Amino acid sequence: MTVSITGPVLILDSVRDDTMRLAALFVAPADTAPPPVETEDGTHHPEAILSCGDRAVWRARFDRPATSPSHYAWAGTRFDLAGAAAPDPRIAYVSCNGEEHGDLDRDPVERNVIWARLGEHHREAPFALLIHGGDQVYADEATDGHPASAGWPDAWPEDPESDTLEDLRVHLRQRFFDRYHALYTAEGFRWLTARVPSVMQWDDHDICDGWGSLPRSAARSSVGRLIFDVAREMALAFQHGTRDGDLPARFADPDGSHLGWQVDLPGLRLLAPDLRSQRTRREIMGREGWDMVEDAARDGFAGRTLFISSVPLLGPRLSLLELLMVIVPKMQKYEDDLRDQWQSRAHRSSWRRMLQLCRRMAAPESAQVTVVSGEIHLATRATMGLDRGKVLHQLVASGVSHPAPPVAWARTLGTLATLGESPLRGHPIRIHPLPGQSGRYTAQRNALILDHEDGAMRARWLLEESGPTPPLVL
Repeated sequence: MTVSITGPVLILDSVRDDTMRLAALFVAPADTAPPPVETEDGTHHPEAILSCGDRAVWRARFDRPATSPSHYAWAGTRFDLAGAAAPDPRIAYVSCNGEEHGDLDRDPVERNVIWARLGEHHREAPFALLIHGGDQVYADEATDGHPASAGWPDAWPEDPESDTLEDLRVHLRQRFFDRYHALYTAEGFRWLTARVPSVMQWDDHDICDGWGSLPRSAARSSVGRLIFDVAREMALAFQHGTRDGDLPARFADPDGSHLGWQVDLPGLRLLAPDLRSQRTRREIMGREGWDMVEDAARDGFAGRTLFISSVPLLGPRLSLLELLMVIVPKMQKYEDDLRDQWQSRAHRSSWRRMLQLCRRMAAPESAQVTVVSGEIHLATRATMGLDRGKVLHQLVASGVSHPAPPVAWARTLGTLATLGESPLRGHPIRIHPLPGQSGRYTAQRNALILDHEDGAMRARWLLEESGPTPPLVL
C-alpha cells in the first residue's frame, strides 16, 4: 500500500558557527514514519512532533553548511541548498498566503501563480532563505461548524462545559491541521520550500481575524483562549518545526511567552518580534517582547538589520479613517483592521517607541536598518529620515496568494499618504511608488526579492501583472 507523505518543508532552526541547523517537516500517517533524510554526515530519522487523528507532523533535524552550497537527499531525490550565510545571500519575502473565505476551494494553479514564479526565479539564481511575514494560513473558517464557536467573534458561550471545550479543541485542531496540510501540498509552495529554508512570523489570520485587536471579553473568554492555544500549537509545529519545551536557539524566550526570534548572518541580522502572542487592544507587545527589541538595539549590529514587522511600521495617518469609522456605523466592522496597525491612535506611544528603537539600531556608523512588512494585500515602500543622513527604508510585499483589493482602495490610501505623518518630530514618513509604478500603492499580488552585492541590498517586487520591478538599491 502506498503511504501518502507531504514534504519535505525546510525550516531554519538557527545558524551558528557556519552551520545551518535545519528541520525537515513531513505530514504522514501517525503510525508510519517517513523515510529518513540523508546527508554525508549520516542518516536523520524523523520523529513525530504533533499528532492529529491518524496523521502527524514529523520532523527530521540535521546540519548543513551555512556559508557554501550543499545538499541533502530524501526518498531518492537530491535537494540543493544555497547556504543561508553564503556571501551575498538571495532572500525572498512573502506574506498573506490565503484568503478569508473559500481559500481551499480556489483553483490551485490560479491561487499559487506567484509561488510558481518564485520557483522560476530560484532556478535562475537560488534563494538562500525564504521569509514568511505573516498570515501563512487564513484560519478564519476554522471556527465554523461547531456550536461553541460558530458565532465567533461576535458571540460565544459565556460558561461552556468542560466537555464542550474539549470537543471544540478536537474540532479546532482538525480544522487547523487540515488547512496547514492543504497549503503545504500546494505544488509551487512544496517545490520551493523543499529547497529553500524558511523562517516564519505569524499574524492575526494564523489565529483568527483581528486577534489582539478584538474586545477583551472575547479574547479572554474560554473560547478565545482555546482558539489561541490551538493556533499556537499548530504554528509551532507547521511554521517553526517545533513544540513547547523544544524551541530552537533563534527564539528569544525558550519558554515561548512570545515567539520573537533573531538570526545573525555575516553582515545581516534578521530580527522578527512577535506582534500577536502578547497583543491587546492597547499594547502591541508585552514586556518580554519589548525586551527582545531593546536588547537588539542595545547590543548593536555591524551591518544591516532586516527588521521584520508583520504589519507595516511606516504608514499613513489613520486617525481620519478611525474618526470616519466612528461616524459611519457601516465602517465599524473594520475597527479591528485599523487597530491592528502601528499607526492606530491606540498604539501611538508604542509606535513612537519602536521607531526610536530603529533609530538606535541604525545609529552606529556601521549599521543600517531596513523594514520588511506585509499584511495590507498591497505592495508599497516608505522611508523615514534618520540621523546623519541615514534613511530607514520599508519594503511592503503583501498578497502572495491573497487577491489584490480594488485599485480604488490603493488610490484612497495613496491620497491619505499625501497628508504626511511625523510620529517622531523632525523625521517625516514618506510613502513612495515602487520602481516603475506611478501610484504609491500597487494593487497586484506580489512577492519581494532581496539581492545582496558588495554590501548593498537590491529590492525587486515580483508583481503578478507587471512582472519584476526595476531594482531599488538600498
